[in-house]
Amino acid sequence: METVEKLKHLLGAAPTVSPWVRVDQPMIDAFADLTRDWQFIHTDPIRAAQTAFGGTIAHGFLTVAMLSHLLETAALPLPPVAQSVNYGFDRLRFLAPVPAGARIRGHFALTSAETRADGRVLLCLKVEVEIDGAPRPALVADWLSLVTFAD
Repeated sequence: METVEKLKHLLGAAPTVSPWVRVDQPMIDAFADLTRDWQFIHTDPIRAAQTAFGGTIAHGFLTVAMLSHLLETAALPLPPVAQSVNYGFDRLRFLAPVPAGARIRGHFALTSAETRADGRVLLCLKVEVEIDGAPRPALVADWLSLVTFAD
């Protein structure tokens, strides 16, 4: 397919990087309310300060939920997309907590693009979410998306 041919130059290319996004306590609290996950390590700064984390941390799933925004702002040079839906993850690992107030950014690299029988393209992106100043990323993942490219 012509679209997949247009993507080949991205395979093996250096990752595209998003701008920094601050993950502050109000964002963490809003996510806790939305998901009803009020575990104190996320929502109670006083109690969380007594843990090995030394303060509140973002939910791992909040970091995952930020991937769509981080990818959009990273401006991966794809052909125009008509529709994109999440297909899942082949691999997802949380490697380091994101402290409240920390900045994160996403690194995205296209690792495969396969045309499916229905004409959609299955993309696999290698993802790493960096924490500003931290030695380890917050998460690494192989993120799958089913994409229909605009004609």
